[in-house]
Amino acid sequence: MAERPEFQSELFKQGKQNRGEVAGMDHLERMLAKADDFSAPIQQLVTEYCWGHVWGRDGQDGRPGLPRKTRSMLNLVMLAALGRGHEFKLHTKGALVNGVTRDEIREIIMQVGIYVGVPAMMESTRLAQEVFAEVDAKK
Repeated sequence: MAERPEFQSELFKQGKQNRGEVAGMDHLERMLAKADDFSAPIQQLVTEYCWGHVWGRDGQDGRPGLPRKTRSMLNLVMLAALGRGHEFKLHTKGALVNGVTRDEIREIIMQVGIYVGVPAMMESTRLAQEVFAEVDAKK
């Protein structure tokens, strides 16, 4: 299958690399393979803007930025607060890849409980446990 023209820019390629490293290349390839005329521009936006432009600002090239670990921790808080369970699980896996420990994830979830609410904390706990079980099953 020929690669879509939307997926050719240098920023897309940088974003694809970042997205694959954090979210997992298998997940990314599935998302891009499903892209059609309707969803390809959305995948392009997410990959270029979120993963290329913003996640690419990691402070490693002299530009200001945040390390991936910090970005992962921030994402967990925001996704828990917004109740975005699917994305929370995806980013919990990514957080582990980016060096966030299970103990740190627990502390993040406890912080969510204080500032967002106990239901968000309990749901995030359940989702994190599902991710941990999936990760452990692959060992």
